[in-house]
Amino acid sequence: DVTVRKPEQGTAPKLFYIEGNDVVMHPTATERTPDSFMWADVIPLHAGKAGGNGHHAAPPATKARNLNMSAKLADTAIKSPQTQGQPWQGPIQLGSKMADHMVQVGYNAQHKVPWHWPVPAYLVTKGIAAGLFLLFGLGLLLDKVSWAGWLPAVTAIASVVFVGLTTGLLVLDLEKPERFIYILLRPQWRSWLARGAVVLISFSTVAGVWALLELLIALGVMGDGAMSTLRPIFLYAGAPVAIMVAVYTAFLFAQAEGRDLWQSPLLPIHLIVQALMAGAAALLIILLFVPDEAMSSYAVTALVIGLIVDLFVTFLGEFGMPHASEVAARAAHDISHGHYRNHFWFGSFGIGHLLPLALLLLGTLLSGAMAPLAAVAGLLTIAGLYLYEYAFVMAPQEIQNS
Repeated sequence: DVTVRKPEQGTAPKLFYIEGNDVVMHPTATERTPDSFMWADVIPLHAGKAGGNGHHAAPPATKARNLNMSAKLADTAIKSPQTQGQPWQGPIQLGSKMADHMVQVGYNAQHKVPWHWPVPAYLVTKGIAAGLFLLFGLGLLLDKVSWAGWLPAVTAIASVVFVGLTTGLLVLDLEKPERFIYILLRPQWRSWLARGAVVLISFSTVAGVWALLELLIALGVMGDGAMSTLRPIFLYAGAPVAIMVAVYTAFLFAQAEGRDLWQSPLLPIHLIVQALMAGAAALLIILLFVPDEAMSSYAVTALVIGLIVDLFVTFLGEFGMPHASEVAARAAHDISHGHYRNHFWFGSFGIGHLLPLALLLLGTLLSGAMAPLAAVAGLLTIAGLYLYEYAFVMAPQEIQNS
């Protein structure tokens, strides 16, 4: 009689356990691990006093968990948990009480969290780069963009700078950054890490040529006549590449089996919304130094729409629907009610959404105050987005997976 761990993940594991015990096979069968193992100390995931599983002691309000652990998302079955393992209430029940304290961990492999702050930062920077490009392409289509002056050149250069920062952050977070070149020289094409590198290079090329031409026009070296023909080619042909820059991380996350919160089918849509929101926020900051009244109105409208849609997707989509598995539900709970609740509620919801909307509303009421208030709103939006991405990236990595 043999079994494997998490057969519902569909990873075809090659390690079989003879008469494997259900509790041992289920990493989250116990709510906590002891402060120390039998022959080793427990390495906390967070600084300061932490419990055995690396989490800070939860406040009383978070002790009672109400995890939405339905195996369905929008009435469509995603993963059906197999009989191996235990339900979330714990392996031992005394009446209706959970008795997980009767299950102790003698020893476990303590894996380091592989992704840190550069990954959330990279999600923000690539969103800004793609968002600025997409906003100008959409503005060209809707005839909302003013092509006179320095604004197109500054925006195009900003897009290139942020995609450069994105690449730098990706290299920084590699275990051996000096081997980054091997992703290009010896790529593993089944990995979205290699595919994403090609996407970033393609976008850098398109945005870089666009930025160079806009700079030549702003400097008076090149006339605007030819550019009126070239702009649609660059912006419309580059739009699919910019969209891929925004969304390819969703496919990269989807390859991380075991981190079920990242498996959400809404994530590609959410990343596009975040890119447009971040692009509009960055554009409002640029407009503080390169004023353009028509573009300011366009950017404010884009940011307001982006903030509202992002709230809808976050609360009704990512966190409002039942999660596909217990692991996804635990990670979502850690974001909304656990260790990362301040990042989520105070950071993302308060700083990143409510305050920017309030400032933009105030800007419409105060004559002449829209530009500085909109720039501050844009800065707060980007800060709130980073705090959300930090929680979204870190929380699933801290759920016990072995």
